[in-house]
Order: sequence, then structure tokens, then C-alpha cells
Amino acid sequence: MLYFIGLGLYDEKDISVKGLEALKSADEVYAEFYTAGLFGTSISAFEKLLEREVKILTREEVEEEIIPLKSAETKNVAFLIAGDPLIATTHTDMMMEAKKMGIETQVIHSSSILSAAPGISGLQAYKFGKVTTVPFTEENYFPHSPYLAIKNNMEQDAHTLVLLDIRAHENRYMTVNQGLKYLLKVENELKEDLLSEDTLAVAIVRAGSPQPLVRADKIKNLINEDFGGPLHCLIIPSKMHFMEAEYLVAMAGAPEEILD
Repeated sequence: MLYFIGLGLYDEKDISVKGLEALKSADEVYAEFYTAGLFGTSISAFEKLLEREVKILTREEVEEEIIPLKSAETKNVAFLIAGDPLIATTHTDMMMEAKKMGIETQVIHSSSILSAAPGISGLQAYKFGKVTTVPFTEENYFPHSPYLAIKNNMEQDAHTLVLLDIRAHENRYMTVNQGLKYLLKVENELKEDLLSEDTLAVAIVRAGSPQPLVRADKIKNLINEDFGGPLHCLIIPSKMHFMEAEYLVAMAGAPEEILD
């Protein structure tokens, strides 16, 4: 048996009772934190809660060596994943491979930024379009795809959840500020008048923590704010229902002009 167990958004207490019960029956417990991270806890806190060792795997150990799958051929294995287990394609690939190998699987879901961010922002979840991610740039690598995803969503009057790149092995977590600068740089290159310094954006910071931060304002005001530690993400709203706008003004400090 191979259990895919979601850990939620922030700390070791986010795991479900069902997840804890599955862990009790596992012979081996693995975890990966390169697709997302939990910043309200530590591995030692997890091990104390579970009363057992948790082996942290690198991307190579998961995707190339497929250690959880190989162990599950002869043992009951629990694979711990931040957020919801099947959001990352890495894990759906592992599910398919397990089926080919005749390994039984069970998925134990948990909270995900895909539902938490719309909820905490007060924006209606069914009005969101395609999710996109702003990546860290490298030499000869500056894709326009996040900007184009926002454009396509805007054309459908859909909001856009913009995830920000994570490179846990380098201890690099993109900030709201970096994400906004990236989008404005693409605008400057494409000049499609989609975004400007006066565009409304919503910063979602440390979702799932006891005190998450939600800030809505014009990009020119958000771009220089200090939002503190990770994890960060953004929402670029499209046309809003008046209740959505009222929520952003009342709860996220958005300028009252968006109510007009």
C-alpha cells in the first residue's frame, strides 16, 4: 500500500485524523517539500507528533529513484506532501506508475492554496480561470506565459491565481514584490495594456497560518511593501461582483474607488 497524505498549508496540526490513522499502519514514512513547504513547523515536530522517523526525499529521489514506489512493493508506505497530495503532476505520475506495478494506493486529501487563496480573499472561487506560476528567471529564460494566462482569464472575466516560484533546495521563495515586478516587466515588453502600476492586485501571504495576511491595492503600492516570510501568492482580479469588492475594501484594505 502507498498512501499519499496531504499535510495542509502551515504546520503539523493541519494533517487530518484519517492521515494520522494511515501513518500508524505504515512501515515507512517519507516526505517531500520541494513542491511546497510548511513554514509553521519542522521535521522534528512532525516526528514528535508521529512518534516515528520521517525520511525527507529530494526531487531526484522522488522523480528519478522513485523511492516511495520501490518501498511500497514490499511495505506499507506513507508519502507526506504539503498541501493537497495530487496537485503536483509528480504525484499523479507516481499514482499511475503504482497502478502499473500492481501497488494499491490511497489518497488522503488536505487543504490547498487553490481553495484557500480564493476563500481568504473573498473572491468567488467559481470565477477563477487558469492558475499560473511566475518562475524565477535565468539567463535566456524569461517566459511570458504567466502574463498570457492572466490575459486569457481577463478576456473571460475570470480572476487569476498567480502562484510564486519555490526552490526549496536553494531556500528561495519568490515574494509578492518579485512577482509583481516580473509581471510589469512582461507588460513593458509586450505593451498590451493589460497591467499597469494602477492595476488592482491581491497579496496572499502565509495562508493557513494563525494570522495570514491579505492585502489588496494598486500594484504601485504593493510592490514596495514588506510582506514578511513565505509563502506568498498573488491574485489578479477581473470584473468583480460588488460583494467581492466590498470584502476587499473591508478586509484587505483595498481603495474604496473599486466600489464605484
